[in-house]
Amino acid sequence: MTEIETGLPDTTPLFRPFSVGSLTLPNRIVMAPMTRAFSPGGVPGADVAAYYRRRAEGGVGLIITEGTWIPEAHASNDGNVPDFYGDTALAGWADVLREVHAAGGRIIPQLWHVGISTKPEVTGLYDEAVTAKRQIGPSGLLRRGERVDTPMTQAEIDSVAQAFVDAAVNAHRLGFDGIELHGAHGYLLDQFFWYETNEREDRHGGKIAARATMAADIVRAIRAATAPDFPILLRISQWKLVDYNARLASDPDALAAFLAPLVDAGVDIFHCSQRRFSEPEFAGSALNLAGWVKRLSGRPTITVGSISLNGDVTGLQRGEGAGVASLDELIERLARDEFDLVAVGRALLTDPAWAEKVREGRFDALLPYEPQHLTSLS
Repeated sequence: MTEIETGLPDTTPLFRPFSVGSLTLPNRIVMAPMTRAFSPGGVPGADVAAYYRRRAEGGVGLIITEGTWIPEAHASNDGNVPDFYGDTALAGWADVLREVHAAGGRIIPQLWHVGISTKPEVTGLYDEAVTAKRQIGPSGLLRRGERVDTPMTQAEIDSVAQAFVDAAVNAHRLGFDGIELHGAHGYLLDQFFWYETNEREDRHGGKIAARATMAADIVRAIRAATAPDFPILLRISQWKLVDYNARLASDPDALAAFLAPLVDAGVDIFHCSQRRFSEPEFAGSALNLAGWVKRLSGRPTITVGSISLNGDVTGLQRGEGAGVASLDELIERLARDEFDLVAVGRALLTDPAWAEKVREGRFDALLPYEPQHLTSLS
């Protein structure tokens, strides 16, 4: 690891430009998607636009928005999370886009369907309007042996797939810089990926490569409906909300089999979510999940997980705070191209100027995360 004359770590690797498809970024820092639920009726307002603009002004290379609902009846479990469909919500997103672009930033929406995770067993939400409706998942399972509804029909699969495509077309038409599909953390697409929640015997189930079929079909359809160079990102994880120790792929061979159909379909970047980015993914190698995915797929990857914080998702989910952590290991791994981009979550939620402070070497000015930071759009 090189150091600048002040003795501080050389952050140059974080501030190299990056390009994929039609997207060119001035640096490798990504704002991670974080659910905020400040869009009453599913409509993002001026406060949401200003929130994202502040991160663009603070030097973030790419903003991935909070998860947004696709136009499908079973996608949502919270009316304050923004929709990515409908004239009013899309007008709000057009305002967000204008503000971010005016500040020189780049922004893509994360497209989301929670599937059976809308069940109160997972969310703790007991909204009668949510729990009364059908909860869809590939096999109706919360996990193996815990059936909470009947399996999705092919017509339901087709409807959900089209809703993802329709939302992506909305993003392309408005001028967003790409889209991300949320395929992590046990939500609907991940329910197809995970053997614990997918016991189907049709083309959408079986071996790990077949369980990627639905997402691959969606990616291929989005590509056909948008443009050859329109960036398509896919967020994946091993861990699930119902099981932090879950393993989608137990070894590199299984991970390679899972990735192959997604690469063939046209995923441009894999966003690889871990509890801690520094943890090795498989025995015998120091590579993290993003490092393995890059090696096996040949596609760029984003790493995420406790960046700049000394706490991980489990503590943060319990409402705990987290102090500032060193960036040395992160920068070392980025410098040797283990992964390509770095997604910063709660540290950036706390401090819109995080990227600028890091660029200027003002590490002592970085702020710790406190739970109250979730209660407003600062």
